[in-house]
Amino acid sequence: MVNPRFRFTHRLRVRWSEADMQGIVFNGHYLTYFDVAFTEYWRATGLPGPLVQAAEGYELFARKSSIEYHAPARFDDELDIQVRCARLGRTSLTFEIEIHRAEAAEAGAVGGLEHLISGELIYVYAHARERRAEPVPPVWRSTLIAFEATSPDT
Repeated sequence: MVNPRFRFTHRLRVRWSEADMQGIVFNGHYLTYFDVAFTEYWRATGLPGPLVQAAEGYELFARKSSIEYHAPARFDDELDIQVRCARLGRTSLTFEIEIHRAEAAEAGAVGGLEHLISGELIYVYAHARERRAEPVPPVWRSTLIAFEATSPDT
């Protein structure tokens, strides 16, 4: 595992359509990578997915997403995307994401091109129809705390 603070890693390969003429990933695709990895992270926790949440009348609404670029990903790179719940607020959940070049991570590289991207996603748990923030359910809290390698801040 690239960063031991993260329990969850999703690997994907950069596709042709995601890179420019120089073979570097277009910036907008990193949010797609975040979304793909977050979806798989959420599935791995066993918590209710978005369709179940919506049917129950509650959903996670995106509040903020941020990206810090350290180095570019390139066409055909295998990327390890790590996701962790970094903070559990009363009504919000903050997720930390890192993207690493898989080959560099497997070779034990540090610095340089290994750590490509850092990011953060903040969601608010809310009543779907009224768009009103609600407390994160206790079972979600206990599940996320148990799932993580490093306990989220509370």
